[in-house]
Formats: sequence, C-alpha cells, structure tokens
Amino acid sequence: MSAYTKQAIKNSFLKLLNDRPLNQVTVKAIVEDCGINRNTFYYHFTDIPSLATEIITERADQIIRQYANPDSPEACLNAAVQFMTENRRAVMHMYRSISHDTVAFYLMQICRHTVEAYAAAAYGDLPLSKEDREILIRFWQCECYGQIVEWLSNDMKYDIQAQFSRLCTFYRGGFEAMARQDADTGIPC
Repeated sequence: MSAYTKQAIKNSFLKLLNDRPLNQVTVKAIVEDCGINRNTFYYHFTDIPSLATEIITERADQIIRQYANPDSPEACLNAAVQFMTENRRAVMHMYRSISHDTVAFYLMQICRHTVEAYAAAAYGDLPLSKEDREILIRFWQCECYGQIVEWLSNDMKYDIQAQFSRLCTFYRGGFEAMARQDADTGIPC
C-alpha cells in the first residue's frame, strides 16, 4: 500500500506539473489530487524538491539500466528525449524553476553514463590511454548536455534526435582518430 501511495503522489505531481509551473504545485494540491492527507505526503517526501529529485533520479536510473550497454549512444539519448517530449510541459516548468540545478545534475549524469557505456561497448579494444579516454568521454558528455540544454532553451522546437544521430557519427570518428594519432606518434593529440 505504501509503494502505491508513493507512486500516486508522484503521478499527481507530474500531472499537476504538466498543468502549471513548479512554484504553483503545492503539497495541498498534490494531496487533494491523490485523496490523501498532508501527513501521508510528508511520510514519503520532505518537500516538493525532494519529490522532484526522486522522480528525476528514478527516471535517470531507469534509462541507464535499460540502456547499460548500448550499441549506440542514440538509444539512451533518444529514450531520455522521448521521456522529456512526452512530459514537455512538466520538463519546461522544472527547467525554468528553482529545481533547474537538480535537472541539470541528473541530465549531466545521464549524458556521462551514455557516453561511457557507448565508449566501452564500441571502442573498448582501441589502444587509448586512460587519460585520453577520459578526455574524450568528458568532451562528449558536455557536448550532449549542451545540446539538450540548448534544445530546452529553444522550447524543444527542433529535431534533437537528428542532431544526436549526427553527433554519434562524429563521436565514432573522434575515438578512432585519437587512437590512430596516439598509435602513430606515441603522444596524446
């Protein structure tokens, strides 16, 4: 019963967040929508930001688990974009709110995981030093993050999945070029 109630609170929060800005989603509105009392809300969550954080964390973890060894980073990135598109208003309300830092933190985590998993699956056998691999991973993590933030800043109005597809092509070439450079010269590029 407790897990059911907790999920109902999360569902109500997302429903309300799709209808109004985050600063207008209150504990009172959530408990009225769920048909529970305030104490029940506070049994599960300390406040609205903790609720938002848990929802973002769960979704990020679910995407990461589901796409732990992708053949391409596109699958993981597309799953994140699909969730964001399906909850566009809620995402935009959170992105423009005080919880922007929380959204940014978990978005960066998803981007990092995606790039690491893809690098390990696709290029685990390339002769790259640990330092060079980390440089490339960090670069592409920030690139993915930047692309998503720019997309959010533009109200999700363009086809970011097409951009990710193209970036994945560049990404593949980046690892291969660095491995060749390192093997040819013996020094990092």
